[in-house]
Amino acid sequence: MPRILRFLLPVIAAVATAIGLTVVSTPAYAATLTAVSGFGSNPGNLTMYSYRPDGLPANAPLVVAMHGCTQNATDYFTNAGWRKYADLWRFALVLPEQKSANNSSSCFNWFETGDTARGGGEALSVKQMVDYAATNYQVDRGRVYVTGLSAGAAMTAVMLATYPDVFAGGAIMAGLPYRCATSTTSAFGCMNPGVDKTPAAWGDLVRGAYSGYSGARPRVSIWHGTSDTTVAPANATELRDQWTNVLGVSQTPTSTSSLPGGTSLANYGDKVKVYLVSGMTHATPVDPGSATEQCGTAGTYYKDTICSSYYQARDWGLDGGAPSSPTASPTASPTASPTASPTPTAGPCVRASNYAHVTAGRAHMSGGYTYANGSNQAMGLYNVFTTHGLQQTGPNFYVVADTAC
Repeated sequence: MPRILRFLLPVIAAVATAIGLTVVSTPAYAATLTAVSGFGSNPGNLTMYSYRPDGLPANAPLVVAMHGCTQNATDYFTNAGWRKYADLWRFALVLPEQKSANNSSSCFNWFETGDTARGGGEALSVKQMVDYAATNYQVDRGRVYVTGLSAGAAMTAVMLATYPDVFAGGAIMAGLPYRCATSTTSAFGCMNPGVDKTPAAWGDLVRGAYSGYSGARPRVSIWHGTSDTTVAPANATELRDQWTNVLGVSQTPTSTSSLPGGTSLANYGDKVKVYLVSGMTHATPVDPGSATEQCGTAGTYYKDTICSSYYQARDWGLDGGAPSSPTASPTASPTASPTASPTPTAGPCVRASNYAHVTAGRAHMSGGYTYANGSNQAMGLYNVFTTHGLQQTGPNFYVVADTAC
C-alpha cells in the first residue's frame, strides 16, 4: 500500500463516520457497569451493580464501593477512580445503590438500627451482594474489601463491624464510627460537631455487632478532609479510637509520613491508617490525570488532591503486592514508606500515534475513535496526529501512560 494512502485511511475513516457512513472496525470491549437482580432476599431493598473488567481471572479480589448521599452507583463508579484500577490490576467491583424510597436523599441508612445489625436490613443486602459475586464471578473470598463516601463510608464501618468474617479491609471516606447514631435526629449531632467516647466504649459497640466473634478482623483506613463541615474531622479521631481499640493497638501512631495533595498519613501498627487531606472539604480525594497514580474526576464531592483509590488499592495489595495480614504484628518503622508494596511486572511502554497503536495491535478502533486493548481507555480520534503512551500490563492489556512513555 502506498505510504500516502496509509496516512489518509485513518482520516477517511473518521470523516466517513462523521457523515454517517458505515465503517468496519474492531468491536469495543464489552465490560460495563451492570445492574444485577436476584442476588438474594435483599431485606434492605438496595440495588446491586457490578463491574467485571475484560479478562477478569478466577480468584480475583473484590472491592465493594458505596456512594454518598444524593449520589448513585454510576456516579461513584464514574468519578471515584476505582474503575481505572479494576481495569489495570484486574479485580471486580460491586456498587450497592440506595433507593429514594428508602431514603429521600439516597443516603444509606447508617443510623437505623434495623439496617446496621448483622443478619438484616441494608447490611445483609450488601453481604448478599458479596455472596453473589463470590459464587458467580469466582472472586477470592479472602480478598474482599469495602469502601465508601459519607453515608457510604458510615455503611463501610457498619459492614466492617457486622461482617468482620467477610471483609479483609475497609476504607472509610469522610465517615463516622459504627453506631454513633441510632436515629435520624442523633445522626446530625454525630456528623457535626461529633460525639466523643472513650476508645473502649467505641470498641464495645463494634464487638457487640457480632457477639462472641474471635476471628481475624479487617484492617481499617480512615480518610478525611481537614475542612469538612458536613462530617466534622473530629470523626476521624473517633474512628481511629474505635478501630485501634477493636484491633488491639495503641492510639499513638507507630509511624507518620507525608503524601501528595497535602495529605498526612498516621500508621497504627499497620492495622489502622489515618489519612488527613489538608484543606479538603466533604469529598472523595481524587487526582485527575493519566499517570498510574492519578485517577478520578473532580466535582462537587470529588476534590482534586490525591488519588485515594490508588493508595488504597496498593495498600490492599490489589496491584500485585501482598497486603499486610489483619492479624500481623506491627512492623512499621518511622521511616517506612506508605507505598512500599512492589509494582506489578510491566511490559513495554510505547509512545506512538493512535493509528500506529492500532496497526501494532496495542489498541483498537471503534466508530472513528481509538481505545486501548484490555483497559478500553479512550484515546481520542483514530488518526496519525493524536499520540499517546501505552504501557502493557498483561497479555493484550494496555493502559494509557502518557507520563511514563
